[in-house]
Amino acid sequence: MRAYEIIKKKRDGNKLSDQEIRFAVDAFVKGTIPDYQMAALLMAVFLKGMDEQETFWLTDAMRLSGDQVELKGISGFTVDKHSTGGVGDKTSLVLGPVLAALGLRVAKLSGRGLGHTGGTIDKLESIEGFSCNLSSEDFVRNVNSIGVAIIGQTPTLVPADKKIYALRDVTATVDSIPLIAASIMSKKLAVQNKALVLDVKVGSGAFMKTLGDARELARMMVKIGKQAGRQVSAVLSNMDEPLGRMIGNALEVKEAIETLRGKGPADLIALVKALAQEALLLSENRRIPQDEAAKRVDRVIANGAAFDVFVAMVKAQGGDPAMVEHPERLPTATKVIPVTSDRAGHVERIECEEVGLAAMMLGAGRETKDSIINPAVGFRLMKKVGDIVAAGDVLAEVHVDPSRENERGTQRLKDAYRISEKLVKALPLILDIVS
Repeated sequence: MRAYEIIKKKRDGNKLSDQEIRFAVDAFVKGTIPDYQMAALLMAVFLKGMDEQETFWLTDAMRLSGDQVELKGISGFTVDKHSTGGVGDKTSLVLGPVLAALGLRVAKLSGRGLGHTGGTIDKLESIEGFSCNLSSEDFVRNVNSIGVAIIGQTPTLVPADKKIYALRDVTATVDSIPLIAASIMSKKLAVQNKALVLDVKVGSGAFMKTLGDARELARMMVKIGKQAGRQVSAVLSNMDEPLGRMIGNALEVKEAIETLRGKGPADLIALVKALAQEALLLSENRRIPQDEAAKRVDRVIANGAAFDVFVAMVKAQGGDPAMVEHPERLPTATKVIPVTSDRAGHVERIECEEVGLAAMMLGAGRETKDSIINPAVGFRLMKKVGDIVAAGDVLAEVHVDPSRENERGTQRLKDAYRISEKLVKALPLILDIVS
């Protein structure tokens, strides 16, 4: 079998076989297919697409390129959650402990942020000492004893994805639904949970800008999961404005802690409840009424059970639990700059991607994989879509490192706000569910 024929076949719009796809992935990981040939194949896929069966074969070949995380030693129903990435998305920090308090076992694989989207591991590392570098034995032990544990991707877990994504990033082939689906699901299926709940973001701050593309990606990932013998459900949620009010690593941890203590923003709580409903549905194999799922979530937050799980998880993974119990001890900016409105009206729109890029400019995110994050910097949004604004009102607080140049990032945040004279309704959060 030769890479040339595989590239030519896909270039001409023909379907690749399971054997051809596995050959290409395995040979690329081993180094017998050079970068330029794999780049050509990726461009052919980008232009000609892949059907559902091809995408499953690609996902499975990538999954099997490295280690598998077996969860046979965990007693109970194991579930993971994945978000396709957004601004202010600290949902996993709340949902994991909530599901564990509800009796599920959350064996979570998380990633780091790049560009305008944040990463769960980066946020948790705002807590001094916290580490996601757990051995398989410690991972299983923590899930059994606490109900939730979080690990990061290791070099031996789905190495094909790391190599292929690096090529996609520099060859303009990132925005391909089959390649996105294979990348996400290969990592998630390498951790052998019984179920997976997907949060597929839609809008200006998401990779999927339209509802149609988001539905297509969700359906493809759900189908891949089911072909692999897993239970999968996808919630499509709005990312046309940031989630919650805090953007920035330590700030988002603080907001997650507030939420676990029953004082979180309404949109974050609503998303946690929607995702929890899907996880409970999968675990109990029946449609859980929305009000019943919401009451269960409210109960474990109100009685402190979910917060206690979060503290236990942090402690078990080397973090300082005092920072969770006293969040004022988390990294805090030494200077806060108010951003005010020049006019009166209503917040019509917040350009979500611009907010994420502005936070990155302050040092809250990565422009490259080697960028160093400052956990203390970021934004607190005082006004969101639908809110009334008077001239001079504070739209947001900018938490900065005074040693950096912060004017451009601050101005970019201000420019992201669109103020209208007309009455504006708040945006719907949950757009669809694919199951």
